[in-house]
Amino acid sequence: MPESCVLKVEDLQVYFPVKKGVLKRTVGHVKAVDGVSFELRRGETFGLVGESGCGKTTTGKAIVRLEPSFGGKIFCQGREITHLSPLEMLPLRSCMQMIFQDPYSSLNPRMTIADIIAEPIRFHRPEADVSAEVVEYMEMAGLRKEYLLRYPHEFSGGQRQRIGIARALACKPQIIIADEPVSALDVSIQSQIINLMKTLQRELGLSYLFIAHDLSVVKHISDRVGVMYLGSLVEVCETGELYRKPLHPYTKALFASVPIPDPRKRSEKVPLQGEIPSPLNAPPGCKFQTRCPHATDRCRSEAPKLECAGEEHQVACHYWRDIQE
Repeated sequence: MPESCVLKVEDLQVYFPVKKGVLKRTVGHVKAVDGVSFELRRGETFGLVGESGCGKTTTGKAIVRLEPSFGGKIFCQGREITHLSPLEMLPLRSCMQMIFQDPYSSLNPRMTIADIIAEPIRFHRPEADVSAEVVEYMEMAGLRKEYLLRYPHEFSGGQRQRIGIARALACKPQIIIADEPVSALDVSIQSQIINLMKTLQRELGLSYLFIAHDLSVVKHISDRVGVMYLGSLVEVCETGELYRKPLHPYTKALFASVPIPDPRKRSEKVPLQGEIPSPLNAPPGCKFQTRCPHATDRCRSEAPKLECAGEEHQVACHYWRDIQE
């Protein structure tokens, strides 16, 4: 594992058993994450995008061990953490923190803002000057110290997300898993939170795994992007190149689905059609073959693997060379 790599995921699998009958026998598995591999480098933002239900959030939760993994390996700072017990994971909790999608439900409504931010400091660094650090992290997140004794319900959605960011920073993490941190916010507030996260990244050297479905948000913050479909990565690329030249049919369809602000212009690309299949009964071969206009018999029988399509560009498609525009 290179020194520049702070997080490495190898063939991660997260399966949820499906039980049936009085005896609750396992009759199948929902393959929420099925063989995901990527690296997160120091000071980098790796964006993870895809439709709802593709396994993005489950991937993030499995990395921080909020969901058990069925297979694969997870390395944090060079140490494998895949099979560590909750007690063994405690010292590593300060290294990896999570920012959740819903800024209200992720905060304890019975605790003041001071207590919410102070809690991880007291747990991980009891010797610290808690009061001073709480004020410091509030100011770093763009909050006034006059808010210390208020409760979460007294704040707007954007302010609550800033509280969640301050709480995550209180652990002094090196890695932050941001699970759709701006999707519940107004567009104007989204840009403020994104700019705040970028500023904190520069100042503190943070590494982000940024999970989102909004392609414009991902473009603004990410250095590299992984496109996820039905539990698997179908394309991984540097952000600029991906937006200039997507190779996988699914990635192209995602871009075609983005509304064009100018009503006089029409996209010549065909947006994505049909519904994403159930992860309980994923199609054989290529998982995208039921919605792909280029699918052949080979796609229906043989699952493509990520292959090199250029420098730092990987794509999982049998015919990506033939369908380039």
